[in-house]
Amino acid sequence: MVDFAAARLNMVDSQIRTNKVTDLRVIDAFETVPRERFVGEQLQGIAYVDEDLEVAPARYLMEPMVLARLLQAAAPGPTDMVLDVACATGYSTAVLAGLAETVVGVDNDRGLVESANRTLNGLDIDNAVVVEGALADGYSKQAPYNVVLIQGAVTEVPAAIKAQMADGGRLVTVVVDEAGIGRATLIQRSGEVYSARVLFDAATPVLPGFERAPGFVF
Repeated sequence: MVDFAAARLNMVDSQIRTNKVTDLRVIDAFETVPRERFVGEQLQGIAYVDEDLEVAPARYLMEPMVLARLLQAAAPGPTDMVLDVACATGYSTAVLAGLAETVVGVDNDRGLVESANRTLNGLDIDNAVVVEGALADGYSKQAPYNVVLIQGAVTEVPAAIKAQMADGGRLVTVVVDEAGIGRATLIQRSGEVYSARVLFDAATPVLPGFERAPGFVF
């Protein structure tokens, strides 16, 4: 029988604290949320390994270290409104719920949406909800957002999602370049100007529908 509490603390101590995550609020959120509740029974025994976990075909929970460093860079505050794009089973939504005032998760898989809301409700997390929608569209009904997380890699951040950022808002995700190299990236909005800063390399799987379109061959 796996001691999930011990596994969770070991994840924080060996994967997160040792990889430049120093924000105590972020560390506390990862210590609090039971990651095993957001994966199927067959994956619970490896819920805390340092890799991306596939929870549906081609859909993953981000590696804990990558997610933690992204959230530290985004710095969600206790009064912030947050959008969690491609939240899958809702683990990232639950972690964000411990850092922000309100979190809206969005996913295009109805089964994942229903699973996420069941788990969030079961954990008595009442400041987060997951809705169904196209990933590239974000969720404009609750915009603007102080923080946006895209929980997976993309080749380009959709303009519709960037437009939903508040002035001073931060967006974090992994952007994959033409050579196939993924880089964790922080995008900040100031008025109508968006600036991007590379944080670190990350081999996060690309979200379905966000792959680079093949170029023309002459």
